Amino acid sequence: MITIYLKSYNKIVRNADVKLFDDLGFDDILWIDLFSPSPKEQKAVESFLEINLQTRQQVEEIESTSKYSETENTIVCNSNFFTPADDSFAVEPVSFIVSEGVLVSVRNAELRTFNESAKRLQMNYRAFSTGYHLLISILEVRIDYDADLVEALAKQVATLSKHITITDKVDQMILRQINHLQENTMLLRENIFDRQRILSGILRSERFPNDIYPRLSLMIKDVNSLINHADFSFERLDYLQDTALGLINIEQNNITKVFTIAAVFFMPPTLVSSIYGMNFKFMPEFDWQLGYPYALGLMALISIGTYLFCRWKKLL
Repeated sequence: MITIYLKSYNKIVRNADVKLFDDLGFDDILWIDLFSPSPKEQKAVESFLEINLQTRQQVEEIESTSKYSETENTIVCNSNFFTPADDSFAVEPVSFIVSEGVLVSVRNAELRTFNESAKRLQMNYRAFSTGYHLLISILEVRIDYDADLVEALAKQVATLSKHITITDKVDQMILRQINHLQENTMLLRENIFDRQRILSGILRSERFPNDIYPRLSLMIKDVNSLINHADFSFERLDYLQDTALGLINIEQNNITKVFTIAAVFFMPPTLVSSIYGMNFKFMPEFDWQLGYPYALGLMALISIGTYLFCRWKKLL
């Protein structure tokens, strides 16, 4: 699907007809948004702007040159955007190309960032005189959403920390939740770092309008603060993991202590019963009438002595 944003009589008009390229010039178009485009739509855009759109493999490459690059006539930016996926994140690569002041975006998923950017464009079209301004606005919206994700993740970590503090038992579910939050934090941090690389490339460029660079400086500061916040959440999760493992070890030690003390109590009586349970013919107490109560009393006396000894040594 293709959506063309046209400049028309001091307003922005949306259209989806690729035949418009035959009658319009570069100054008439602000943004071309390609959402899962067909080969015909891709070819029409490439012919109109005389560019080559990025393939998905090129967009997903991690080299710095694949994230931001410039040619004689175009600027190419590739970035990853989050899409909701159950209780986690799914990463969707998006390609941006600015040529002749026209912004071209290529994506294969419905993204909240683009819907919000389109609303801003309709509400305040005067703020987007070129595709350069629109690209920066889309990145600003994405950074705002990244900040919301970081804050939401920090709240989840705080809730989990409170639960571990008040709970009497730490089970596998808590450890799995900690691991899940760690995975989300790392994924979020990598995504924000990806945004930082693009902004750094734009800041070094000399082809963007001068009024954009002050905004870029603020955006980079915001991104750096988000990275620091994500790092803090990850460190806090490490602390929670150590705490949870420590509580599990304490619980296991308490169980082991119970069995150890029980063994200590039963070992002396077991020794007595083993001695008098032997069936040798010439045992002194073999025909003794009081042998049975004597053995029971001896076992009870030894158990009481063991208990008093443990209390004296403060083992109980």
